[in-house]
Amino acid sequence: MRLYFLFFLLFASWPLSAQKLAQKQFQLMGCWFEVKVFAQEEEEAQAALAAGIAEMQRIEALISSWQPNSATSQINAQAGQQAVRVPTELLALIQRAKKISDLTDGAFDISFAPKNSPWQFKGQTLEKWPKIPPKASSANWQNIQVDELAQTVFLPDSLMQIGFGGLGKGYAADRAKALMQKMPGVTAGLVNASGDLNCWGQPPGKAGWNIQILSPDKQAPPLGYLQLNGRALVSSGDYEKFFYYQGRRYAHIINPKTGLPTQGIQSASVLCPSAELADALATALFVLGPDKGLALIDQLQQIEAFIWLSDNSYRCSKNIEIKRDEK
Repeated sequence: MRLYFLFFLLFASWPLSAQKLAQKQFQLMGCWFEVKVFAQEEEEAQAALAAGIAEMQRIEALISSWQPNSATSQINAQAGQQAVRVPTELLALIQRAKKISDLTDGAFDISFAPKNSPWQFKGQTLEKWPKIPPKASSANWQNIQVDELAQTVFLPDSLMQIGFGGLGKGYAADRAKALMQKMPGVTAGLVNASGDLNCWGQPPGKAGWNIQILSPDKQAPPLGYLQLNGRALVSSGDYEKFFYYQGRRYAHIINPKTGLPTQGIQSASVLCPSAELADALATALFVLGPDKGLALIDQLQQIEAFIWLSDNSYRCSKNIEIKRDEK
């Protein structure tokens, strides 16, 4: 699957090789996923593929806010009433999400007030700016109460909810990769969680997994490509999820502090060892904007970023390596 139509996975066809390829496209978390696994034997590739998909399905059942029996839905259902005991895995994920919120000064936040949003993002042009309800002050990552000893999570206000749309797909990609790359015979693979990419190994006949950078201007030639080298590449974009008002394009990503849609960025991509962290940081870049966002990225080790702005120009972090000629 293409990454917001601005990145394209090179080597869609593979040279003849003794290695066997198993691959599948499927829907999960309301999005399209794709997994490719190379192994020495066909049975090994298929076994790893099945295990990776099952792992991501398990994670969806854990973090889903639209499946009523999930632990996340139970937390939201008991908001303002009582703490909910949750699996240690979910507790740890929430704790990591809060640390990312702290790192980004709240530009990334898994908490929100669902009944407080007047926004629709269908590519339409607004004639009138909608009336903005007062922002629920309780919808803040700092108000998510986690008790590690009791293994519980409590949302103190009934208007407050949490959701993992900003890092859930990345977490699923990380978990699937960690599981599949340890399985017998597996040599390489790629998880594409609707634009959240994570990979390992080298595909047959290639030096690594390469991602071509396409311009939003369809008439312009590709800018170059990025070599993943076992890292994750995650992109957030406003493709099909935006509106126009007074000539400006507003993305579906909401600033948690103001409750307003972000503008100025078409897509933000983060290259990082962890797809979970890259997923959250890509969202945060929309909120922080290119100046503050890239200044943050430049302070972090082993993390790089690439941003397409609304005028089709681009900005990138200082250490990113964009290759011009494929070798």
